[in-house]
Amino acid sequence: MADPDKTSAAPANEFFIQGITSDGRTFRPSDWSERLCGVLSHFRPEGSGGRNAHLKYSPYVRPTLLNGVKSVLVNEQLREIEPLAYQFVIDFARDNDLQVVEACLLPDADSKDTRP
Repeated sequence: MADPDKTSAAPANEFFIQGITSDGRTFRPSDWSERLCGVLSHFRPEGSGGRNAHLKYSPYVRPTLLNGVKSVLVNEQLREIEPLAYQFVIDFARDNDLQVVEACLLPDADSKDTRP
């Protein structure tokens, strides 16, 4: 459980690319998020490779579901590691008219609400 006093107040450094276009249509092909993450799978922190690293997604670009919509979670640290890869992800979202949503950190369900 996270200690609320030690939780960072810094804004989230991640964003979601959702598989929905700006006019509400579902983006195709249906495996677009896995394909995009597969292309970027070799961008990872130094020393985090290992024997089966080629079988894992990058911790900076991961497929996920967001409210039942295929999405990709992008960590902005990718920009520091490889600016061109980061720009590729941004351009992919823009070129395909996909919705981009900033991620936010939610408090743990176990933490106590201290609001008045």
